[in-house]
Amino acid sequence: MTDIKPWWQSKTMWGAIMTIASATLGVLGYDIGDAEREAMSGVLTSLGAAFGGLIAIIGRIKAKNRIG
Repeated sequence: MTDIKPWWQSKTMWGAIMTIASATLGVLGYDIGDAEREAMSGVLTSLGAAFGGLIAIIGRIKAKNRIG
């Protein structure tokens, strides 16, 4: 693996987060099936990518130096 990406764009990270969240919800008495978990993982991955893009835009706007 030579490409580097932020953690929020990683499907593996979101899958792990969803596994932890669904296990926690299971302990609390809520049941989340595989289909719901997969759908939530896809949505969170997309939201993470959108968040990353927003942070990049804000960073560029607030930057003190121009891109060279």
